[in-house]
Amino acid sequence: MIRCNVCTMPSTRPDTPFLNGTCAACLSFQKRPMRAWRRREQQLLELLDQHHGQCIVPSSGGKDSHWQVLKLLELGADVTVVTASTCHLTPTGRANIDNLARYARTIEITPNRTTRAKLNRLGLEMVGDISWPEHVSIFTTPFKAALDLRIPLIFYGENPQEAYGGPMGSEEATQMTRRWVSEFGGFLGLRPQDLIPQTSAKAMLDYCPPSEVEIAQAGVQAHFLGAYFPWDSHRNARDAQAAGMQTFHNEPPCAASYWVAENLDNAQTGIHDHMMYRKYGYGRLCTQLAVDVRMGLIPRDKALEIVGRRDGLFPEAYCGVPVHEVCDRIGITRPRLFEIMDDFTNWPLFKETDGTGHLILKEA
Repeated sequence: MIRCNVCTMPSTRPDTPFLNGTCAACLSFQKRPMRAWRRREQQLLELLDQHHGQCIVPSSGGKDSHWQVLKLLELGADVTVVTASTCHLTPTGRANIDNLARYARTIEITPNRTTRAKLNRLGLEMVGDISWPEHVSIFTTPFKAALDLRIPLIFYGENPQEAYGGPMGSEEATQMTRRWVSEFGGFLGLRPQDLIPQTSAKAMLDYCPPSEVEIAQAGVQAHFLGAYFPWDSHRNARDAQAAGMQTFHNEPPCAASYWVAENLDNAQTGIHDHMMYRKYGYGRLCTQLAVDVRMGLIPRDKALEIVGRRDGLFPEAYCGVPVHEVCDRIGITRPRLFEIMDDFTNWPLFKETDGTGHLILKEA
């Protein structure tokens, strides 16, 4: 396990090159002061003018969704919030979706929940990702809404490659194209069509994106708002909480998270993040602390100490929802969950457990 010499990110993170020991995310962050942010904001205003201010914000109701909506409203935009219902909504998530509806018209689109639960199980068993259908919905539902509502301008949040690292050059993307989605959308090689034999063509319609021809004819464009303003998760959280967004008792949603105001809507996120740790040797806590180190909010040595103690701890509960409720929702037992997780674990990354079942990394 080799880590970035600036932050906490390991070289095992997919699509994250290192240059002289520094990860792509840190290199991108170092470029931020050199970007022409005023010119970019002017380009954003011109883009909004071209569409008479009408735009869609895909939303989970979280800190970033709140900030996007509030910022666009500040710029005079006419915002429609589109929420693709998550897999296992937490009480905190429900409250925050309702809170955001105080500021802009909101449309919630909920596919068949029986199908969704089956897709959660299939995603977990086939590619080791319980959140596979959520990722698909995030990148398909807002585009379908844009076509139905005839609002062709969509604003997602940050460009993940700029904020968290990716192939060199990908951090400069301003638009979320079909090519970007196919490369970075988190589908893990599993397409909606691949699941038709286990479900049905009708059941998978909610997860199939509009065709490229439909999107092009309607002139639908999806942009990263983080390409026009420097992305700051802590600023987003402060502004969102000031606007009424709730956290989970002002605590992280589980011991393997560090921030109190991120990923509060889906109770399945804990399993998703734990699988990330088992596959690649880093989890949500490591990712969040990497950001904090880059921003100068915590020394690297202290962040690494916290990562060593807490990253990858198994989430017995997430935002107060016990793991057995998540298992019951998708139709598996706890022993079966651990069998699946073991199948996808990158065992050469780990030592023996520490006696509590926690997998300990082999550090370089």
